[in-house]
Amino acid sequence: MSAAVITFEWFFWGYSLSFSHSAGKYIGNLDNIGFRNVLAAPSVGSAKVPDELFAIYQCMFAAITPALAIGAAVDRARMGPCVVFMFIWATIIYNPIACWTWNPAGWVYQMGGLDFAGGTPVHISSGSAALAYSLMLGKRRGYNDVGGLPYRPHNVTHVVIGTVFLWVGWFGFNGGSALGANMRAVSACVVTHLAASVGGFTWVFLDYRLDKKWSTVGFCSGAIAGLVAITPASGFVPAWSAVIFGVVGAIACNFATKLKYYMRIDDSLDIFAEHAVGGIVGNLLTGLFAADYIAHLDGFSAIDGGWLNGHYIQLAYQLADCVSGFSYSFFGTCIILFVMNLIPGLSLRASEESEIIGIDDSELGEFAYDYVEHKREIPYTTNIEGVPRSSGSASPPIKVEPKSHV
Repeated sequence: MSAAVITFEWFFWGYSLSFSHSAGKYIGNLDNIGFRNVLAAPSVGSAKVPDELFAIYQCMFAAITPALAIGAAVDRARMGPCVVFMFIWATIIYNPIACWTWNPAGWVYQMGGLDFAGGTPVHISSGSAALAYSLMLGKRRGYNDVGGLPYRPHNVTHVVIGTVFLWVGWFGFNGGSALGANMRAVSACVVTHLAASVGGFTWVFLDYRLDKKWSTVGFCSGAIAGLVAITPASGFVPAWSAVIFGVVGAIACNFATKLKYYMRIDDSLDIFAEHAVGGIVGNLLTGLFAADYIAHLDGFSAIDGGWLNGHYIQLAYQLADCVSGFSYSFFGTCIILFVMNLIPGLSLRASEESEIIGIDDSELGEFAYDYVEHKREIPYTTNIEGVPRSSGSASPPIKVEPKSHV
């Protein structure tokens, strides 16, 4: 749903608000509304990439970001308001942050902040939005009774498959952000893979020290932490530094998963811990390890670098980027959700009855697994247990107990 809604928003005015050629320091204008005049002219991303290609590529970043934030609403949010929220949030929060980070007219870009593939626009913004959504929505039913501890991944196989998809797709995010088939793209892919690998086994070791178990979910969580951390740095840092990004990113995100208990919030999928904290760590480490010769691997990009080049002010630029992106997204999301909750029909929280029967049933009317139902009501059928019924029968629904799946 996020991909569909945000694709329309991006086409309608999102791209123009983010990457119009005459944008301001904080947000673009509507010169390119509805992809007006978006075709073969050079884009603001690169003179070698046409506008339309750059627009559809950047649409990928825009579409995934609200989907990450909505992960915090699992098991208790209404679907309709989530959809409305995604469109509003992309317009008010994501588009301005993308503009000031990646558009050459943006204030972070002009200041000298380095963000290759979305540390702030994607990860910090979604993680802080998830924190705000968790806060405004409240905890899941029964959460306080169990301290949130028994909520386990319902399907480890799906966690692994999802991680594989993300890992491979991340080469498109990071490697593709070089906007060309060049050595900078190759370098970005190398550090991406290395950081994910190191992050994965670092998280496993951290969990093993507590449970003496080699956690599959732990490996997946660590790999994602490494991918998030390396994202802003992938086109700026040498290969050896990716090991540091993986280790530090996994450690920081692992311990950050405990923060929700101190903050007394219910971040269902640990979006804040993985994406906000991971993005902040990656941004700051970029200030330390960015190297001018890595950026120049594409043949034309030039940066002052970070501490490796003796450019010590770069860390302050990265910190300013983190603080501004986090604050704008967190407080902006709180305001959006507060106003939405006051509008009839846009209340955020599902009813207690809906939580009891499950959001799949109450909001979607569909199930991932048929056997999770206790019973099924079939109001109109033709032949059940030898009793013929027509679709127009006025007889009451027949309740059919499910067969055992053991």
